[in-house]
Amino acid sequence: MENSVDTQPLTNRARGSSGETIDVERLIAAFRRRLWLFVAVAGVIAAVLMFVMLRQTPMYTATANVMINTRTEKVVDSQAVLSGLTADTGTVDTEVEVIKSPQLAEAVVDALKLDKDPEFNGALQSPGLIGSILGGKKAERAVPGAAEAERQAVIAAVGKQLTVRRVGLTYSITISFESTSAMKSATIANAFADAYLQSQLTEKFDATRQANSFLNTRLDTLRTQLQEADAAVSNYRVANNLLSSEGTTLTEQEISAYNQQLAQARAQQAEDEARLRTARAQLAAGSNGDDVGEALSSQVVQNLRAQRAVVSGRVAEMSGRYGERHPDMVRAQRELADIDQQIQAEIRRIVSNLEARVRVSQQRTGSVEASLGGARGTLAANSAASVHLKELEGNAEAARNVYQSFLDRYKQTGAQEGVEQADARIASRAVPPSRQSSPNLMLALALSVIVGAGAGLAAVIVAEIMDAGLATSDDVERKIGLASVASIPLMSSVAEANERGIQPIDYVLRKPLSGFAEAFRSLRTSILYAVPGQQGKIVVLTSALPGEGKTTTSICLARVAAQAGSKVLLLDCDLRRRAVTRTLGLTPENGLAEVLHGTATLESVVLLDQASGAYVLPLAHTASSTEDVFGLPAMDQLLAKARASFDLVILDTAPVLALADTRILAGKTDVVVLLARWRKTPARAIGASVRLLQQANAQIAGVALTQVDMNAQSKHGYGDAGYYYDEYKKYYAS
Repeated sequence: MENSVDTQPLTNRARGSSGETIDVERLIAAFRRRLWLFVAVAGVIAAVLMFVMLRQTPMYTATANVMINTRTEKVVDSQAVLSGLTADTGTVDTEVEVIKSPQLAEAVVDALKLDKDPEFNGALQSPGLIGSILGGKKAERAVPGAAEAERQAVIAAVGKQLTVRRVGLTYSITISFESTSAMKSATIANAFADAYLQSQLTEKFDATRQANSFLNTRLDTLRTQLQEADAAVSNYRVANNLLSSEGTTLTEQEISAYNQQLAQARAQQAEDEARLRTARAQLAAGSNGDDVGEALSSQVVQNLRAQRAVVSGRVAEMSGRYGERHPDMVRAQRELADIDQQIQAEIRRIVSNLEARVRVSQQRTGSVEASLGGARGTLAANSAASVHLKELEGNAEAARNVYQSFLDRYKQTGAQEGVEQADARIASRAVPPSRQSSPNLMLALALSVIVGAGAGLAAVIVAEIMDAGLATSDDVERKIGLASVASIPLMSSVAEANERGIQPIDYVLRKPLSGFAEAFRSLRTSILYAVPGQQGKIVVLTSALPGEGKTTTSICLARVAAQAGSKVLLLDCDLRRRAVTRTLGLTPENGLAEVLHGTATLESVVLLDQASGAYVLPLAHTASSTEDVFGLPAMDQLLAKARASFDLVILDTAPVLALADTRILAGKTDVVVLLARWRKTPARAIGASVRLLQQANAQIAGVALTQVDMNAQSKHGYGDAGYYYDEYKKYYAS
């Protein structure tokens, strides 16, 4: 647990630096590392997609354009039953959805009989190869509702090939239809445009007809109500003697006539009385009545006066001729007197007539006054009845107004029928396209490249996510949480072509100044300073799994350290495989197991590697045993003795996950170095090994990557020292 504390700051720094910003170079390096995977996946996907798209049936797209009317023509000056569309964004978008509606598609299907077209009716299509194998065409349908389901499928198929879009923010709508036939695509696109306009007209026709029907029915009711209201007014007038003419009741007209008659009667009476008073006054004044007005105008009096004048003239003539007593004179005077009597009698008759006329005028005036009083009484009696009459007349007038308004509207809607206009017009009709719209070669190519590139990138991302191995020192620190102590190259990646047949354990001796040997010197340095405050002498080299290059690394490290002047002891602690012993070609009679059992001494079994000067403690053939030899006190004594006698003690152990021996040894040594094969060993396996070693209180120096391909690392290993190998490899001797 102490080791994890020591390495945690470095891990946090690595994670913090990668989490705060996007490391573009890391992404490029990952892409370069997976370049062939990207090319392969992108190429295959692009080729398959291109093939599939080019194998599709050629399709043609025709486009018609309709425009929402922002101005409407007024044929009649009356309000339409169904108002026109408002030219706003929501309305235009709504009309787009109306054109795409199944109802409009159904109208087009019926108009063009598209249910008989195999392109839209799958039931009419040939079964194809697979269908033929499975039994050819299906039997005639007998399921109830199958015909309707087939029809709905045709409508849905037509709707899928229809595209309706609004042109920007304008009032223009494009109607596009895609079909296997250029002519058919134009025909159907125009049919949708026509059906859309027809649907608008039909909607207005239906609305107008419904309005007319409603108004007609309502007029019948209102007509009956008006007749009933008028009848109620008429009956009430009759019942209450409120008959009228020219806007007034008969009683009012009668009173008016009586007033006129009374005025005339009174005037006549006054006139007659005046004449009588005048005549009496003249007579009282001594007049003989000649100057009475009525006498002056009397024809009888005038005739008598004319006769008297004649007689008076004759009397005057005879008076001078005969004298007063002449018989003719006497006769003439008697005739004159007789005429005067007749005149007086006529005047008396005239005065008497004036008196009679005054009495008649007085009676007439009294009679008219009596009649006027009776009429006024009747009018007073009818005043209360007039209140209810006005109420009935108001009801009748209201009924008449409502009836008249409905009648006017009925006439207007009747006049509008047949002159309705659609709220849109066809701006341009669709024409058969000269070229197919799909598959489009350039579009298919572009889409194939884009999809292929996307698939390639996805494959790279998935591969990176699924890559459980460690490729760089940064991976070690980020995934494991331990320091990266070294990167051991794959010898063939740093050696010359003619030297690649040499064994790695021999190559470090032949090429001590090579980059391969330098990697082990770097590992030795990391081991020496792995434990702060002390020098790491006893080191365990182990791995999580077999095949990590552990034995080769142990031998090469021992030889390089020995060449550097250190006294090195290499212990073969892999009881099962005896890898060091076999790799060096040793066949000892006694070895490590015998020393631990006390049957042999350390000095007697240690062998000298003549090529390097390092000492090796091998394992004999009899070393394999189930006994826990590393847990014996003898092992502690052996390590203590080795610490005192050697500068560096290297223990080549079994894999941590395979055997428990390594954990026992790890707790007894100074430093443990975990080896991981470059881009092969899963990080999970290394993490499990770390947890096991920490449980044994092992001091883990870090992880060393083995078999690193420096050529690949110099191109793709961003975040690792090997990324710059091409720039510093000139320092190594070839």
